[in-house]
Amino acid sequence: MILEKAATTALVQVDREKIYQWINELSSPETRENALLELSKKRESVPDLAPMLWHSCGTIAALLQCVASHPETRSAFLAAHIPLFLYPFLHTVSKTRPFEYLRLTSLGVIGALVKTDEQEVINFLLTTEIIPLCLRIMESGSELSKTVATFILQKILLDDTGLAYICQTYERFSHVAMILVSIISREALRQCLPDQLKDATFAQVLKDDTTTKRWLAQLVKNLQEGPVTDGRGIPLTTQ
Repeated sequence: MILEKAATTALVQVDREKIYQWINELSSPETRENALLELSKKRESVPDLAPMLWHSCGTIAALLQCVASHPETRSAFLAAHIPLFLYPFLHTVSKTRPFEYLRLTSLGVIGALVKTDEQEVINFLLTTEIIPLCLRIMESGSELSKTVATFILQKILLDDTGLAYICQTYERFSHVAMILVSIISREALRQCLPDQLKDATFAQVLKDDTTTKRWLAQLVKNLQEGPVTDGRGIPLTTQ
């Protein structure tokens, strides 16, 4: 009896390990189809499969990106307004890793949509608040989030309907222009700031001026937070 119970426990453990493996494989396009097939066979026999999927890292976002980018499911995905369920994550301002990961994966779903260059995608996004959300993330998000947000905005601007929408009112145009100018200005300052302000040239002069020394140190730190990139992840230059 004890041996039988131990064997059953071991079998369950092996089965759960396989389930964890299939869940991890959902994140890879090469293994996703088979993983979905195997997990679907287990949905009745594993009562906590749904929580396991929900709490696994990036699984739901990966599946949403798959649905969003496929031509057969994209229209239904938009018609159901599923992207709107991701917007609360884009509204978050916390810079902690869990919130940043939520923002990045949510942006990835929107990025998968605009990557298709379909007119219905742009038309849908223009009815939402994606533009101000992307602008805010471009201004204050992590480098990866900034890159994806910039890519989304770039795709909207490259579309005639999207460009016309942004240029329709002064408020929309000025908001986009000011954020873009701010990003370019930061990169220009990074490239043009004299080396003497970044090394110890003025250390002796500023040793008794704690306020100026602190401001200069903060400026140099802000400019060292990584290059500003375009939607393809290529560093911007001012030349």
